[in-house]
Amino acid sequence: MKKIKVLVVDDSPVFRALLEQLISSDPDLEVIATAEDPYQAREMIKLHNPDVITLDVEMPKMNGVQFLKNLMRLRPMPVIMISTLTQHGADATLAALECGAIDYFPKPSVDSTAEMVNYKSQINEKIKIAAGANVNQSRTSKSEEKVGAISVPEKTHVELIAIGASTGGTEAVKQVLSALPAGLPPIIITQHISAMFSGSFAQRLDDSSAITVKELGVNRAPLVNGCAYLAPGDKHLVVVKRGAHLYCQLDDRPAVNRHKPSVDVMFDTVSETVGSKAIGVLLTGMGQDGARGMLGMKEKGANTIAQDQASSVVWGMPRVAVELNAAQSVVSLNKVPEQICHYLSASK
Repeated sequence: MKKIKVLVVDDSPVFRALLEQLISSDPDLEVIATAEDPYQAREMIKLHNPDVITLDVEMPKMNGVQFLKNLMRLRPMPVIMISTLTQHGADATLAALECGAIDYFPKPSVDSTAEMVNYKSQINEKIKIAAGANVNQSRTSKSEEKVGAISVPEKTHVELIAIGASTGGTEAVKQVLSALPAGLPPIIITQHISAMFSGSFAQRLDDSSAITVKELGVNRAPLVNGCAYLAPGDKHLVVVKRGAHLYCQLDDRPAVNRHKPSVDVMFDTVSETVGSKAIGVLLTGMGQDGARGMLGMKEKGANTIAQDQASSVVWGMPRVAVELNAAQSVVSLNKVPEQICHYLSASK
């Protein structure tokens, strides 16, 4: 089997050498070149034609985000950003995902053998997924709907909309929310993202949407119409009922499907608490988190939507949902908002 060719771009010689060692330890991967800045990287791309690039966010001469913009305009290819665990690093990484990067991983914060083994595993898995990702969708899948173009149903029995996503999901979730009108039933969101980035992600969603979006930062919050609540990057988000009122709250149980937050955990509590008065949406992402939870929602009478393969950056989670017959509708990303509002209207 042909090895995946990787170009490592980072201004630190020490980190370049570490990354080359970690990636080259996988028999399916090969570091064909390294570069210390975007100008050198440009020459290495021409010379070696890599399958995947790992790109440092912060570099001299030209930062990684600016280089990525140029790259995606001239020669689109799978890119994974390497981010520092700082607020600036979080904002820059989210900007890079918006520009077309497939995924990101942080620079290691702990120098222990056990942590490094786990870090190596994560890096190499992300590179393999990026190599097979739909690069064009990461750049061009913009919703055709505009805020306010979709009418709000005057009355609906739906009490809650639950959205799950992973790889490629930061932009997919943003596109869905930005196309939805204000005044809808409450929305809860589980996106696989690190705790350092989830607050910035919630702010980006809020800035681009008619819906008020907030990261769930307290243990419990009442679910309010016209608002969306994002799981923080290190806790599950679950739904509970107290009297006649719905609340979302944080849950610190171990990771499920290797993820915390987990879409399955969220969907399972929606099934138990809201039943048929819910809509479940599963967007782009690797793995299978959320597929079985969506099946549970459908079996309780909820409406369920999966993103289709053509518009997904990585058709993993929604694909498993389709295979399980958990998705009532399978639609392109730019049709997801319309489908949500169709189900809201149909449940009057």
